[in-house]
Amino acid sequence: MAEKKTQPHKVVADNRRARFDFEIGEVFEAGIALSGTEVKSLRSGRATVAESYVSAKTGEAVLYNSFIPEYLQANRFNHEPRRPRKLLLHKRQIARLWQAVEREGMTVVPLKIYFNEQGRAKVEIAIARGRKAHDKREALKAKDWARDKQRLMRDRG
Repeated sequence: MAEKKTQPHKVVADNRRARFDFEIGEVFEAGIALSGTEVKSLRSGRATVAESYVSAKTGEAVLYNSFIPEYLQANRFNHEPRRPRKLLLHKRQIARLWQAVEREGMTVVPLKIYFNEQGRAKVEIAIARGRKAHDKREALKAKDWARDKQRLMRDRG
């Protein structure tokens, strides 16, 4: 029997700004309920999650303001690009998200949308706390110093 080839995750949309604006806490992997044209549009790799957020108020997690463009070949059967999309999580995970948002003043941000090994669309979401301006400056200084330190070690070594 032939071995099954494993493919790495195909990242469709990445929220790089979230790691700068927020201190990332616990990370979850969630499925996402999509229509057929949304999946085809995602496979072409043109989606955005930069300004989107997750809400879990009604007992189910919903991804708001994510942009998946219309699939051009679908004509009248197309989807709405910025519609709310239901996230598929366990009840305990949804409760943990909601408690963190209510009690600790955290927020839930999507980090990336990708296709897993089975070809299913997944969203990586995280519980995060917003950073202040001085925290962002400190993070930039630490990042720059780490880059300079790597450069120095590489030149010496």
